[in-house]
Amino acid sequence: MGNVIVSFKVMPKDADSNIEQIALKIKKAIDPEKIYKEEVGFGIVALHVTKIIPDAEGVLQQAEDKLRAIQDVGEVEVVEITRSL
Repeated sequence: MGNVIVSFKVMPKDADSNIEQIALKIKKAIDPEKIYKEEVGFGIVALHVTKIIPDAEGVLQQAEDKLRAIQDVGEVEVVEITRSL
């Protein structure tokens, strides 16, 4: 079985959430390959998180659940899934 590259968009609960703290908690929770910030508007900054995971049943859901469990994370969206070569 191969791997897939998954891109998540992580939104904070509100504009006052500390985005740096959220990024650190994401690094601890899922050890992503890449994280970058995107200004959404009205003072809200989203985090784009890229993670390589095994292409197996339930693994993507586990990663999403770990992200959603982080304090101050409001919304998690899978933006893209690409098969790794």
